[in-house]
Formats: sequence, C-alpha cells, structure tokens
Amino acid sequence: MTDNPSTSAPADGSAQIGVVGLAVMGSNIARNFARNGHTVAVYNRTTSKTDAFMSEFGSTGSFVPSTSVEDFVASLERPRRALIMVQAGPATDAVIGQLADAMDEGDIIIDGGNALYTDTIRRERELRGRGLHFVGAGISGGEEGALNGPSIMPGGSAESYESLGPLLESISAHVDGTPCCTHIGPDGAGHFVKMVHNGIEYADMQVIGEAYHLLRHAAGMEPAEIAAVFREWNSGDLDSYLVEITAEVLSQVDAATGRPLVDVIVDAAGQKGTGRWTVKAALDLGIPVTGIGEAVFARALSGATAQRTAAQGNLPAGELAEPVSAADRDAFVEDVRRALYASKLVAYAQGFDEITAGSRENDWNVDPRDMATIWRGGCIIRAKFLDRIREAYDADPELPSLLLAPYFNTELGDLVDAWRRVVCRATLLGLPVPVFASSLSYYDSLRAERLPAALIQGQRDFFGAHTYRRVDRDGSFHTLWSGDRSEIEA
Repeated sequence: MTDNPSTSAPADGSAQIGVVGLAVMGSNIARNFARNGHTVAVYNRTTSKTDAFMSEFGSTGSFVPSTSVEDFVASLERPRRALIMVQAGPATDAVIGQLADAMDEGDIIIDGGNALYTDTIRRERELRGRGLHFVGAGISGGEEGALNGPSIMPGGSAESYESLGPLLESISAHVDGTPCCTHIGPDGAGHFVKMVHNGIEYADMQVIGEAYHLLRHAAGMEPAEIAAVFREWNSGDLDSYLVEITAEVLSQVDAATGRPLVDVIVDAAGQKGTGRWTVKAALDLGIPVTGIGEAVFARALSGATAQRTAAQGNLPAGELAEPVSAADRDAFVEDVRRALYASKLVAYAQGFDEITAGSRENDWNVDPRDMATIWRGGCIIRAKFLDRIREAYDADPELPSLLLAPYFNTELGDLVDAWRRVVCRATLLGLPVPVFASSLSYYDSLRAERLPAALIQGQRDFFGAHTYRRVDRDGSFHTLWSGDRSEIEA
C-alpha cells in the first residue's frame, strides 16, 4: 500500500466503484473508471500487485488502495459497488463470499469475468437471500477494450442497474453517441449473452481461418497477398474488427526466421470454454448452432496432434482437383469473400436464435436489438452489419430468423451461388471448410420443403414405438411393425 497522497484519495467511503483483481483486465478496467472521473478502490489478494499498480498508475487518477477486503469495502460509498475481475470458478466464489461478509444490505457485487451463466443464476439467488445485489456482467473487448471502452452486458436486478448502470455506461465504448452497455435482464442474462457472443466469435474466427486457408492452398497466395485482400474486404460488407486484425496478423514477419509469422505459429488453437458452453446450452435448448459447434470442434481437432500426425500421409485423399488457375484466381477470391460473408451471417443468426431461446426459457425478456446495439463497438465481434441487424429487429421484433429479414434475404440471394461454388471447390481439393459447409447445409435445411426427419421418425417408431405425426390429420400414430403393420392411433 502506498502512502503517497498524490496517488490515492481519502479511504472512508469516497470511492464510487471498487475493483478486486489487478491482473491486466482488472487493472485496465480500474484505469478506465478513473480516467472517466471516478474515484476507484483497488484491491488484490497479493498486496504486491496492488503496490505495483499504484506505483505505475496511481498518479493517473483517483485511486484508493487497500490491503484487506474489510478496508476495501470501507472505502466504497453506499450503496457499495465492487467489481470482481478474477479467474472464473472457485476463485470467484471465494471473493464473493469475502465481500458479502463485509457488505451491508443493498450493496452490489459485480462479476466481470467469463462465468458460466448457471453459476451466475445460483450466485444471484444466494446473495439476494442475504439482501445483496449480484450482477453478472459480460465484458468484451480484451485488454484494449477494458482500458479504452469495452462492450458491457450486465444482468441482475433493474434496481442494481439504476445505481451501477451510469458508471458502466461511462466506461463503455460509444457508437454514434450511444453507450455499448445496457441492462440485459435478470440474474444470468448478462453472462448468457456474453457466452453466446463468444460462441459467435468462435465461428467468426473459424470462417475467417477457412477463407485464409482457401486463398493460401487453393489459390496459392502468400500471407502478405492475403493480408492485402483482407484489408480490401474490410472496407466493404465484411468491415469488422476480426477481419481488420486478420490483415495485421497475416502481414507480420517473424523476426527470427524472416518467414511469415503465421507459418511459424503451431496450428493448434486454444480455447477457454465459452464456445463449448454455448454449444452445450444450445443443445439443452434444442437450438441448432451448427456453425458455432463446428468451430468448437475444429479447435479441438486442431489440438489432436497425435491423431493428425498419424493420419498425415496415411489416409487416402482420392483423386483431387487441380488448384485454382491464375486466370481464375480473382473470381475465386471474390467467391470466397461472398462465402465468408454468408457464413458469418449464419453464425450471427444462430447466436441470436440461442439468445432468444435462452431468454424465453429463463423469462429474461432480452431484447435482440440491445445486442445489435451494444456489440457495434468495443467488443471482439463488432461489425458493420450489426447496424443492419438492429434495423431488422426494429422492423420485426418477432423475426423468426435473422436470415429472413428482407435485407439479409436479398444479400443471401446474391451470395449463395458463390457459397456453393466455394464449398464444392474446397471438397474437390480436399481442403477442410467445416463452418462454410455446415452453414450452407443449415441454410439449405431452413429453406427445404421436406427434410429426412420423416424417415428418422419412422425408424424411431420401428425400434422404439416412439410414434409419429401425420401431415394429413391430427394426433400421434404407431405402426405395428412386428405385427400386421397396420397403423393405430397412439
């Protein structure tokens, strides 16, 4: 703890907000609050981290450092507002317990980590029983966003947002004067929405990777050339943060070898769990998030190094097509752009479907227009077409699928031929495009007049007497498969 009066404010109830956990994200959030005019209490279980924070940043704002939870809580104005920025799981529960023991009725504990939304529901219920407010706040934007303006998705009670909302809105990103922060809904709504945001992020990153892979291995382009393509794409419909940074990554040259950095990075992608959570929750809700699911599986397969090593050169490829010729390259690049755009639209549509289903299941009353608004700035999946998504839900709040909105319906009409050509070409070349392909299959499943599910229902009835419904009359029916095969009403 520092004694320098120029780096700290009086400690008795003077801080509007407190931050527990001073790793990079917590440190940057605390600095963001301070640079927006708030007095910020800061505390870390390891006192040396608090000291290091104050030594480096104490002079940049009004901070109140503490060496104990009790002093930290005492430094907060009432109702006390404490934001936890520690590792999700048991560490979060431990900090919540310590804060709750030191707090009074009406105080607010905020979890800004990537918590599983069911944990947030449990924690909110437990703390509500103690007279405390608990807010699960999804925060997107990474380290830079935390410092300069993230997208924030807080859940919890409306009463807690009245007290907390103005502070969170002040530090969030702003687009066209609108803060990228709003009250999402009760208990776990904020963390649920953040989870799905991350699932969309998985799919978005994977389809960008598939586009790169096609340009590299089907069209024979070098990373620097592909970087230029992505920069061009980022000036049009694909304008987004992830497309922007893709160009930066692909143009980076490794200082040690002189090779493109992407060629010296091991091709095994990590994950922290939010993508898996998104898919698991979608399965429980019965919502097909095929693009997100394939993206999660693609990361898992990339890390299956023993299997991949054993398979290389040993699994027959069959007769493969010739790579794209120089004469056809420009047309192929444009087809890939269109396929990428279409697949991204499917990822967002499926994510919004899951949010709608989760809201309905939990009585959250989440408004999809809020997501389209607050994801426009600060967050990792910010993209130009989010304005179009907001317009789509403004026109029809009960839209059955984002893909059916007039604007996107027209866009897909312009994209689908190229999408099909790309998936076919990739298959003939033996290049994996799991999200491109599954997203196209999802699109075709939505538009199909009949699906093979009728046969599946017949099979289920045959081996398990699960019954089926008919297209020509109401009721459930069963065929006596082991008898005379007559049909009876179940």
